[in-house]
Amino acid sequence: MKNVKIIGAGISSLSAACYLAKQGVNVEVFEKNSTVGGRARQYKEAGFIFDIGPTWYWMPDVFEKFFNDFGKKPSDYYHLEKLDPAYKVYFSERDSITIPGSMQEIVKVFESREKGAGKQLEKLLSSAAYNYDVAINEVVYKPGKSPLELVSSRTIPKLGYFLKSISQLAASHFKDPKLRQIIEFPVLFLGAKPSDIPAFYSFMNFADFGLGTWYPSGGMYSVIKGLEKLAGELGVAIYTDAPVEEISVDDKRIVGLKVGGERISSDLVVSGADYHHTETLMKQSHRSYSESYWDKKTFAPSALMFFLGVEKKIKNVEHHTLFFDESFDDHAVSIYDRPEWPEAPLFYASIPSITDPLAAPEGKEALIILVPLAPGLEDSEEIREKYYNKIIDRFENLTNQKIRDHISVKKSYCINDFINDYNSYKGNAYGLANILKQTAFLRPKMKSKKIRGLYFTGQLTVPGPGVPPSLISGNIVSKMITNDLKK
Repeated sequence: MKNVKIIGAGISSLSAACYLAKQGVNVEVFEKNSTVGGRARQYKEAGFIFDIGPTWYWMPDVFEKFFNDFGKKPSDYYHLEKLDPAYKVYFSERDSITIPGSMQEIVKVFESREKGAGKQLEKLLSSAAYNYDVAINEVVYKPGKSPLELVSSRTIPKLGYFLKSISQLAASHFKDPKLRQIIEFPVLFLGAKPSDIPAFYSFMNFADFGLGTWYPSGGMYSVIKGLEKLAGELGVAIYTDAPVEEISVDDKRIVGLKVGGERISSDLVVSGADYHHTETLMKQSHRSYSESYWDKKTFAPSALMFFLGVEKKIKNVEHHTLFFDESFDDHAVSIYDRPEWPEAPLFYASIPSITDPLAAPEGKEALIILVPLAPGLEDSEEIREKYYNKIIDRFENLTNQKIRDHISVKKSYCINDFINDYNSYKGNAYGLANILKQTAFLRPKMKSKKIRGLYFTGQLTVPGPGVPPSLISGNIVSKMITNDLKK
């Protein structure tokens, strides 16, 4: 029986571990932190429970497909609830849009903002649904080896969608700038400006409006616990507090890992850890990509996050609430064009206790705030506190309530933490941006160019950032390994 060692216990690693174990491979996973999940971890304090990483559950069909591959279903591991409303967007104190939980109701909301916008949304979503079907069934499960993977009788008619941007697509359907921003919002999960993301990614609008926003009871960490349980059922061994110190190579072939000073032999190694960091665990001559290669890449943002325990109920918000009351374009410039701390940042709030009574003690709220940032910025407690005060002031003004004096739990998380906890390149939070020149076969390869038996999975390789793509990434790399073993 072949044995595979996996570096990191993030979502893509757990996915790969499950698929490989199903094929009869002996799998061991080594995680540097004390819990599994990678960026999807959990923070608990004083009865408040916070997801440190992902908070949005989109594309439920991808999760269903994953568990179905093992004769299971998501409900065997966690309970899902569809959110209605899905989320709320603030543009000012007096101007906000609440997105309902059904497509029919969303169409009505658009029509109420702009005459004819309802029909335009239906037209856009019809195309987006087609793109979603093509993406999920013909594109995203491909290994990124060749541009020919993108060519089929269904993708060729969509070529024009790769030559214009999501911003251009939104502008062609809607005059109201607020409606355009709502159409542009989902692609922020892909880690780039809407003006740089190909219009083909409108399939994210179908994921948003067509498939809906869901919540796993107990938070996103319930999904992680489900993956961990499934891996255990399949015989995967997972070791936490086990940082990998070195990838052992002999004659340009993997021979094992060094973990905690101990040499561990292995036939193959898969890394779900940061790609750049993984290559630093080997000699320079064994690395596929240079420092200049990584430095020139466009990375998805990092983030400044606050986890706040509020000693009262919060009003005028939904479970997911976006604050777009400042310039969308100016904030994007400070992330992608001229990296700096934004003067007037957009931000996002998640209040899971609105849906889940277990997320906070009775009569209280768990509040998560996230500000997207350029990776590689200076990070200090002074800077974090400055932005905390800015954000709380705006949150209070926009939602017309006072919460500052009612906050009993406060924890921040930013660039330095992403580096320390995940060895994240420049402290990025979401991996490599999915812009056209970094899509599919143009992303870092899943298989090392220099070392036999070394593979990669996760958000820096195929297919890209996000929880569903990470599940898919584990599937893809496991198939690649299985095929190579057969050969």
